Amino acid sequence: MEVFLANINHIESISVLFDRYRVFYNQISNLEAAKDFLKERFNNNDSVVFAASDNGQLVGFTQLYPSFSSVSMKRICILNDLYVEESHRRKGIAKLLMSAAEEYAKESGAIRVILSTQISNITAQKLYEARDYIKNEEFYHYALPLQ
Repeated sequence: MEVFLANINHIESISVLFDRYRVFYNQISNLEAAKDFLKERFNNNDSVVFAASDNGQLVGFTQLYPSFSSVSMKRICILNDLYVEESHRRKGIAKLLMSAAEEYAKESGAIRVILSTQISNITAQKLYEARDYIKNEEFYHYALPLQ
């Protein structure tokens, strides 16, 4: 198993995983839109993607978005996406991807990594808590749908 920093050259394989990730979250499959979205992220340096490869086949990815904390006036990283192919789950791949993302965040000077997950995604919550992520119980998070 290898985890590496992906780039635009991996767009075809990453797009398939990204599309499956979106389907997992009840979105309609749209491989072309997934590819376009990721291509824009790579071209604009909007995010960092780590991929997991098993014998040359991509089986998982995680995507970090840079952001900042105004209160601390420091960089933070948002771990927005984490996906492992169903056939490769429970093999430690998500942990490897998270380790790579966390190490990247530290090296980039970030003071923390933040993430969110569905309340019903107990498996992910167990993973995050086992990695010492702290569930935020001080703040509510709101979203305003614009479309």
